[in-house]
Amino acid sequence: MLYSQNSIDVNALVDVETKTITISQTIVYKNESNTTLNEIFLHDWNNSFSNKSTPLAKRFEEEFSTKFHLAKSEQRGFTLLTSINDTTNDEKLSFEYLKKHPDVIKVKLLQPLKSGESYSLHLDYILVLPDASFTDYGFTKSKDFELKYWYMTPAVYNGKWNYYSNKNLDDLFVPKADVTIHITHPNNYKVSSELDLLNISFDKENKTQTTILQGQNRVDTYLSLNKFPNYGLVQTDNFVVVSNINEKGLVSEDKAILTDRITRFLNDNLGEYPHKQLLVSSIDYDKNPLYGLNQLPDFLRPFPDQFQYELKLLKTSLKKYLNNILLLNPRKEHWLSEGLQIYFMIKYVETYYPDMKLLGTLANVWGIRAFHAADLDFNFQYFLYSMEIARKNRDQPLNTSKDSLIKFNANIAGKYKAGVGLNYLDDFADDIDLSKHISEFLKSYKLKKVLISDFETFINAKTNKNIDWFFNDYVKTRKKIDFKIKTVKTTEDSIKITLKNKRNNAMPISLFKLSNDSVIGKQWVENISGTKTINLPKDSTDKFILDYDNRVPEFNQRDNYKSVNGSFLKNKPLQFRLFKDVEDPYYNQVFFMPLVEFNNIYDGLTLGTKVYNKTILRKRLNYKFSPQYATKSKSLTGSMSAFYTHNLQGQNLFDITYGLSAGYRSFAQDAFFTRIRPSVSFSFRDDSDFRKDQVDRITARYVSITRELGTNAIIDELDEPDYGVFNLRYTHFNPGIINYSRFSTDLQIADKFSKLSLNYEFRKLTKSNRNINLRLFAGFFIDNNTDPNSNFFSFALDRPTDYLFDLNYLGRSEDAGLFSQQLIVSEGGFKSVLETPFANQWMTTASLTTSIWRYVQAYGDVGFVKNKFSSANFVYDSGIRLNLVEDYFELYFPIYSNRGWEIAQPNYDERIRFIITVDPQVLLGLFRRKWY
Repeated sequence: MLYSQNSIDVNALVDVETKTITISQTIVYKNESNTTLNEIFLHDWNNSFSNKSTPLAKRFEEEFSTKFHLAKSEQRGFTLLTSINDTTNDEKLSFEYLKKHPDVIKVKLLQPLKSGESYSLHLDYILVLPDASFTDYGFTKSKDFELKYWYMTPAVYNGKWNYYSNKNLDDLFVPKADVTIHITHPNNYKVSSELDLLNISFDKENKTQTTILQGQNRVDTYLSLNKFPNYGLVQTDNFVVVSNINEKGLVSEDKAILTDRITRFLNDNLGEYPHKQLLVSSIDYDKNPLYGLNQLPDFLRPFPDQFQYELKLLKTSLKKYLNNILLLNPRKEHWLSEGLQIYFMIKYVETYYPDMKLLGTLANVWGIRAFHAADLDFNFQYFLYSMEIARKNRDQPLNTSKDSLIKFNANIAGKYKAGVGLNYLDDFADDIDLSKHISEFLKSYKLKKVLISDFETFINAKTNKNIDWFFNDYVKTRKKIDFKIKTVKTTEDSIKITLKNKRNNAMPISLFKLSNDSVIGKQWVENISGTKTINLPKDSTDKFILDYDNRVPEFNQRDNYKSVNGSFLKNKPLQFRLFKDVEDPYYNQVFFMPLVEFNNIYDGLTLGTKVYNKTILRKRLNYKFSPQYATKSKSLTGSMSAFYTHNLQGQNLFDITYGLSAGYRSFAQDAFFTRIRPSVSFSFRDDSDFRKDQVDRITARYVSITRELGTNAIIDELDEPDYGVFNLRYTHFNPGIINYSRFSTDLQIADKFSKLSLNYEFRKLTKSNRNINLRLFAGFFIDNNTDPNSNFFSFALDRPTDYLFDLNYLGRSEDAGLFSQQLIVSEGGFKSVLETPFANQWMTTASLTTSIWRYVQAYGDVGFVKNKFSSANFVYDSGIRLNLVEDYFELYFPIYSNRGWEIAQPNYDERIRFIITVDPQVLLGLFRRKWY
């Protein structure tokens, strides 16, 4: 059978009460390859919601979301496929869902499908829609329908079948097709779609209407069915924009003017749009918003309403426009369309808002305008966000499959790196107008099969410069751009500049000449392998700066500056700033920040300042000095630290950190400790898959503790006033939200003892939504020559003495009162205070927690405690745990233990234990784990 191209005809009947859509569908699939096909693969992404084991469900788990896992079965949705027929012979075809891809169907054909021929399939199925709360698409709380990837579509065959499971990435890869949709729905609903409206017919008896839509060469499947649609239409000179993106305070006339400007920009730069309408929804924007200060509430956002709306509409329209005309594989070749989106956003702001700053109107506010961040252009944010992840050593190559990217790279950093990279290429290829040739490329390949290699070949043919570095190094690797001006030497008639490429790559760098802070020359330096010396005629140049205009996404800009005649301080003078700032590469920055903290009940509120060098972007060397005054102990306290991080690439060992920290604080009333702690740590991960959160870490450190008592101390005498401990730790950590595990070993060697302990913790959220938490601990002394009457270095059953001062006790020396009830699960991990709370020989314990209802759980601990000169004691306790925020805020109510029925004993309120975290850095971990 011969057809001109693919076609899809959908007849859909909507039932609001059962949130189902009954579909009768015809697919005509044309074999445009040179291979004879015996099967066809179809995408059924509605079925990706069918159970808790699909790739979509696992994706939610990886991103620390339990919403889908905890949902009821009727909330998840599925597809009931009743038949697939060969329309030519009206015979049933055999089909099966793939085992590893339960949202992909393999259909076996009755006759082979030869090259250039077409095959017609008829499908009957029922969609039970998922709640829109999972992905924003599906059945909403207001009983509306937001439909994307809802009807079945064929996969793309280009020598192999390109079928993929839904992973909430909005990246379905389908061949273009002529689409016709007949959708029958209640009269009080209205359809919004990018397709052309052909007809609406009414059935008064059944109170329904049938909307008929049609479109040619389509890849977008989105359709909105709402009772109260809030889409507006703006007819421009180029096409109709259908949108429900809004901005408070902006009138319709202004929106129309801005929309018209955007469509002209799109038409001029991306070519003529092939369809009559472009639909951009608030869902599209919410999934890919403007990050940074643009996300602040209206009353705080430092940007004009006009600018905010314009960029929201521009960003969303660019994405939709490019996806509809550039038929790249959105799972495997996403970086080009994403990079072009950011590239043209940069061009738009340069054209219409050249003076807009990164901080918006805040850049002119007294006190803020002194910050370096206030000097930066709005477009600098793209470099900033892309470098944020690179400095954390979590960046990934641009050509990484989208489902292998960590969330921050997939949503932000990868797109920004691609856009900044194209801007870098544009600046380097100064013999051509790159934006013009990108427009030509888009026009040439509009709605045609296209690969990244086509783009590379096209641009290479336009420029005389060698741009292989962009595709080979910048796109395909994690190689960083990092140059420095090594030396500047002057002679009578020339200047010799030696540049050093600190990384193994072929990327170029721009060199600027400045005189009295004005640019008098610029040139590109290429092919720097190791070092390269260039000779320039002697002139009025007094400074050389690499990448002065910030077009090169360089990893470290702090050594890009050299005076022709000057000392180190003249090259990089000191700069003092109040509060953290964006890194200014031309200064040695030192920051001050007032501190108001509460570390423990003995020091009370501490007031002081922090002197540090840490900027918005992470540095290799970070130092911090924090002198403080404790208002309760009326003493000077504080801490200092210095850490150097060595990032490694291309191997599982990715981080080596050397550190030195020291601190002076109270550990009881008028009792103080001094801790000095040099350390080195080695961190390992799976270098082939950054989405695996598993980390192995080896840490070696020496902890030196000095304790002293004041005249008003309530402690009479110190058992061990001064001591030092060598500590070697190994930790394996897998921080999943459905399956969590942590294993650690800890070796400690001191003058009077040596001890070894092992700890294993496992958490699982079962398919029946039951939490199970198992913790095992075993510790023994290799030798112990400490005072037998002191348990200071002993293993603790419920409350460790924390002689290394690692744990954040609010009242570490309290024996009674509220703060003595603070629980930090360590060592034995018991919750009840028993008669044998310490072990100076060995200890083994096991703890089990399981859920009863929501955050209410039951816990039980058992173990053996062995002290010298006595038999091992069997210990146990049990009770109720309120797991409000795991590891951050929990309450424990003991019920029964070796002490009997604790719940019936006097002063029960003193037996209740609590976990609380007040450290803001620890609380930020709740956010970081979702993105990194």
